Amino acid sequence: MKKIFDPKTIAVIGASNNEGSVGYALIRNMIGSGFKGTVYPINYKHKSIYGVRSYATLKDTRDEIDLAIIATPAATVPDIVQECGEHGVGGIVIISAGFMEAGEDGKQKVENILQTARKYDMRIIGPNCLGFIKPSIKLNASFANKMALPGKIAFISQSGALCTAILDWSVEQNVGFSHFVSIGSMVDVGFHDLIDYFGSDPGTSSIVIYMESLTNARKFMSAARAFSRTKPIIVLKAGKSSAGAKVAMSHTGTLAGNDRAFDAAFKRAGIIPVSDIEELFNAAQALAMQPRPQGNRLAIVTNAGGPGVLATDRIVRLGGKMVELSGDTLEKLDEALPPVWSHGNPVDVLGDAGADRYGTAAEACLQDPNVDGLLVILTPQAMTDPAAIAREIARVSRDHKKPVLASWMGETDVAEGRDILEDGDVPVYRVPENAVNTFMNMYCYTRNIEALYETPATIPHQFDPAKDKNRALLDRIIKEQRFVLTEDEAKDILVNYQIPVTQNTIATTAEEAAEMAEQIGFPVAMKIASPDITHKTDVGGVVLHIDSQEKAKREFADIVGRAKAAKPDADIHGVLVEEMVSKRYELIIGSKKDPIFGPVIVFGMGGVAVEVFKDLNVGLPPMNMALAQRLIEDTKIYQLLKGYRGMEGVDIKSIQFLLYKFAYLIMDFPEIKSIDINPFVVDESGGLVLDAKVILDEEVVDEEIKPYSHLVISPYPQEYTFDYRLRDGTEVVIRPIRPEDEPLEEAFFGKLSKQTQYYRFFGLVGHVNHELLIRYTQIDYDRELALIAEIENKSGEKEMIGVVRMVNDADEKSAEFAIVVADKWQGQGLGNYMTDLILKIFKERGVEKIYANVLQANTTMLHMFRKRGFAIKNIDFESSYAELKLNKDEMQPELREGG
Repeated sequence: MKKIFDPKTIAVIGASNNEGSVGYALIRNMIGSGFKGTVYPINYKHKSIYGVRSYATLKDTRDEIDLAIIATPAATVPDIVQECGEHGVGGIVIISAGFMEAGEDGKQKVENILQTARKYDMRIIGPNCLGFIKPSIKLNASFANKMALPGKIAFISQSGALCTAILDWSVEQNVGFSHFVSIGSMVDVGFHDLIDYFGSDPGTSSIVIYMESLTNARKFMSAARAFSRTKPIIVLKAGKSSAGAKVAMSHTGTLAGNDRAFDAAFKRAGIIPVSDIEELFNAAQALAMQPRPQGNRLAIVTNAGGPGVLATDRIVRLGGKMVELSGDTLEKLDEALPPVWSHGNPVDVLGDAGADRYGTAAEACLQDPNVDGLLVILTPQAMTDPAAIAREIARVSRDHKKPVLASWMGETDVAEGRDILEDGDVPVYRVPENAVNTFMNMYCYTRNIEALYETPATIPHQFDPAKDKNRALLDRIIKEQRFVLTEDEAKDILVNYQIPVTQNTIATTAEEAAEMAEQIGFPVAMKIASPDITHKTDVGGVVLHIDSQEKAKREFADIVGRAKAAKPDADIHGVLVEEMVSKRYELIIGSKKDPIFGPVIVFGMGGVAVEVFKDLNVGLPPMNMALAQRLIEDTKIYQLLKGYRGMEGVDIKSIQFLLYKFAYLIMDFPEIKSIDINPFVVDESGGLVLDAKVILDEEVVDEEIKPYSHLVISPYPQEYTFDYRLRDGTEVVIRPIRPEDEPLEEAFFGKLSKQTQYYRFFGLVGHVNHELLIRYTQIDYDRELALIAEIENKSGEKEMIGVVRMVNDADEKSAEFAIVVADKWQGQGLGNYMTDLILKIFKERGVEKIYANVLQANTTMLHMFRKRGFAIKNIDFESSYAELKLNKDEMQPELREGG
């Protein structure tokens, strides 16, 4: 990636002297632009292009080429990529179109190109893209007609045409970029690669994405979750409507996916979703200027009532809150403002307000503990000094750790004030609604980052599912070549995961139906039981309120008769007889496989009105109790469930726990394509499943699936928890690190001697800041694993005494190793044990090479490496490089107590 974005030599293949051609635009943008690297035009038809000597082939340049940009017809591209590989080119940008979007022939070209790129270890951006711009090195490797301004926003777009429009807009709006990338069809370099690269780039403060479709969702989620905590990732997802999705698919050649699934994924990845281009950059700039709000409660200070009302309407519509100012704040405002001020929020300081009055009101609001953010609105009036008020608001903002946004309405009269606010790092907008949109997007970031701290584990707590029973049941059904479960089978699947269902049983004769109905207790419901009939009511297969044995006998015959008449070939198992239950609320709980994000979990208002109200929320597994609560809270029916206007609330905890158990069911059985629980009835005394449908995925039932590989978020790997005893008898728990381990990690750093710090970090660490601790404790388990050694000290407190870490490279075939043990606990076998443990885990994960950098003075570490077969070579007089090839056929060293 560095060869692409920081090249010293560039070859433009397809460069041209024909004005109006892409090849001409590329050369024009690079030559004479101030880029200090060397640019070689490649075109055998010309001796010179744009005044620069042209070469027939790459070989003719007699130079090493870092970056090749290809702008030739699609049919020629595979051979050109082969030439690039043979010449040792580092990276390629393919401008040409006619690949993924051009049917099978185009897809075959892509496959050929990718095989060549892998063979020669090259990365490819495109095809069907505009190119990219890196303003800091004055490189415009695109055919756009403008150079982007320098800044700290990395912009990634699937649409080249949109890039040119945004580029034009950004210059007018003075928005700068660290990188401006048109990514095209993403046949190789995808969003996840660029998030990884820009996430590690010190010149980038936020990542902004225009997305039409997504490939490799798991890698995208992994990269986003790794960096969104420290750098905002803001996404404008196009193709939300079905019509838009079809256009996006024809444009990129990939599925657009379900919009609700994208929203759920963005929440779990800490991503800020926005709805238009203006919001995209407003959010990025505001987050660079101001702190994130800790809540959604907004205070407004304004000199006009109308704009305050508009802002109020917008905050309420977006799910935010107009804060109720505290009594102390109201007293301060009463003392400082004229008697006729609004006496509430919005704080109307009146049309004649000057800088002092604005400043006092803003100070009072920001000091209120109930306030999470402040919006200051100004309309120009005869007695108003917009510049002086702007200076005062900028001063107030610097003194507080809450976000301050402004709306200076108008144009010429307020232009100077806007400039002052921007110079003072206060985001300013022409209309207050845009300021409110930005505040809510900033809050969305806060809320989504909180979700990253939740780490649901692979092994459930608080309940013990009968996983083996479900395995046996599903194996039997699959063996029968059935993929739709009957209702009683579906309920057995749920019962085995301790999800409560109505009492039910299958009757195969009218006499059995009568007898079973008597045992269950009248009234009962009776339903046809057939894997071939999923919509039972459509065939007259459901009868309710059966209150006698005679009626049960009669209805048995009628139900079976109607089912056979409607579906003569249906396999009828009998009739399901079950208790009838009436509770206040009907909910839907379900799961389906999204084509991009895999299984998603649906929760909301259920019953027959589910399609009418569409009060649904979507989440992704894995899920814990906190994430289950969020899934419930973000629905309208939640207001009723928690109690409304004197009605008693339901047992929310039981619904949370049900969703928690349901998520584990989805995690444990990838062959489940969809589950539909509708309705789940609930009141203050608990809830029950009344009806359930389960459909299996024919495409995966015969495949061996790696555990949890069907999920896009890796669960906390609870299975990597081990007990160990040190040589002095101290009991140690070794387990994967969690976000809440930050205080333990910070205390651990304080226990390391200068020598141990030097050996681990090649220098003294000193104070460990919050950002570094986040990096160490909030990891994505797909790409990284850190095992900590934890003891209980004499005070009964948990204490971290060692950590071993392995970080995957992008190819997932190699990983970097590091370990450190606190000085007091060295020499007791812990380091050896943890090293062998993590080597064994990564061998099982399919990693082929482990490497590490080590100081030559660290003789203990070098001995550990040699003992395990690492090849070691000196890099310089001070440090060495150690590498171990993991042979899958070799046995790993035995893990034993005491090292």
